[in-house]
Amino acid sequence: MTGTGDEPFITAVKPLVDAMGGEMLPPDQAGPDDVVLVWEGADVVAVRLPQLADSLDHILAAMERKRGKPLSELDRKAKQEVVRTLEARGAFSVRHGVETVASALGVSRFTVYNYLNREKES
Repeated sequence: MTGTGDEPFITAVKPLVDAMGGEMLPPDQAGPDDVVLVWEGADVVAVRLPQLADSLDHILAAMERKRGKPLSELDRKAKQEVVRTLEARGAFSVRHGVETVASALGVSRFTVYNYLNREKES
């Protein structure tokens, strides 16, 4: 985004930014809520973080890509594993998180709550 020595740094952080659903932009275009990354004393790249709700959609899409099929096609045990992973990542603290996850899994909100409660009882 700036000088030639910056490419290895940008290449190194890009997978992380992509996984978060963030956007990379030149540091001079950074807004007040963006995070400017510094490399060897210079502002190299700004990262615009996603809104939490957008981040959840991004996480769900990444989980589908990793598993190679829609989450709704997983068996019950795999869906429970997805719910545990999402709970660990804070997905259910997002407004409408349970509804969003239930829709992606092809189950009811009640089922997601059952998966969450089952985990707490173990």
